[in-house]
Amino acid sequence: MSKNPISDDFNNLSLNKSGDSFTKGSLVVCFGELLIDFVPTVGGVSLADAPAFKKAAGGAPANVAVCIAKLGGSAAFIGKVGEDEFGRMLADTLKTNNVDISGVRFDPHARTALAFVTLTADGEREFMFYRNPSADMRLHVSELDTDLVKKAVIFHCGSISLIEEPSRSTQLAAIEIAKKSGSLLSYDPNLRLPLWPSEEAARKGIMSIWDRADIIKISGEEISFLTEGDDPNDDNVVLTKLFHPNLSLLLVSEGAAGCRYYTKRFKGRVPSVKVKPVDKTGAGDAFMGATLFRLASHLNLYEDEDKLREALFFANACGALTVTDNGAIPALPTLEAVQKIMAEKSCE
Repeated sequence: MSKNPISDDFNNLSLNKSGDSFTKGSLVVCFGELLIDFVPTVGGVSLADAPAFKKAAGGAPANVAVCIAKLGGSAAFIGKVGEDEFGRMLADTLKTNNVDISGVRFDPHARTALAFVTLTADGEREFMFYRNPSADMRLHVSELDTDLVKKAVIFHCGSISLIEEPSRSTQLAAIEIAKKSGSLLSYDPNLRLPLWPSEEAARKGIMSIWDRADIIKISGEEISFLTEGDDPNDDNVVLTKLFHPNLSLLLVSEGAAGCRYYTKRFKGRVPSVKVKPVDKTGAGDAFMGATLFRLASHLNLYEDEDKLREALFFANACGALTVTDNGAIPALPTLEAVQKIMAEKSCE
């Protein structure tokens, strides 16, 4: 490993680098699902035992878009919701958070997707989805805002839209347009196994665009799944089985432990900040959004290890702050909040 992991030496982390780190960057376009999360009002209970549920806007690509916008970056979302009250609420939520929604479409023949999310005592989640089919699965190529895709300096997507047609073909078309336009392709598989027909279908679907991505974020659980049981902490596993020749940056999110990074020239680990978790919903999306926020204004960030480590500590702090409140989008922090906790930790 080319660098020792950061210990408590945060004094070298610049909080206000004009020109790249915290300035408003170029457009990041996020593609995929936008849905309603229903979260129990109390933690540590099953769905059946929950006394009540609170609704919140959700969907990993949408969370990433809002995170970027709340940090002061430029973000747009492409996807489809039902022409119903929930769909309009979701679109309004993105718009209120300064996300460009010109690529959002409304389906009069399908409902907005719903996900019931249980919160265990330690803040972990379990999902039950209602989408048979939901509007997000029905985005057609003809409805794709190609001009918006072409404007993206980074095009970000997940794997959920790859499960069914027509959204699969639409995502593949968007990726092709983005790549031809010179966009970096960012990919977070965001494994949700209950949505796939089988484990084999999930592996095949997730890996179908793997070698197209410039930036990939995965979890240890996803490493084990994609490699069919290999040790997710083994660098050789990651580098030989998941780091493809076209990849510039592979990130492994490790929750409270921080993250690992792999590039063509170096690898390492960056810690997070300690917080008291309330709800881990959206933490990985916050980490991804904060990373893309930094990359959008410094596209070669992954070529400078010091700058990359600084950006990833920023992203870890953003993810940590997100788990201190309920929900995903409501808990996403502002730039000022992230800067504040970084400054506090640098003084400890």
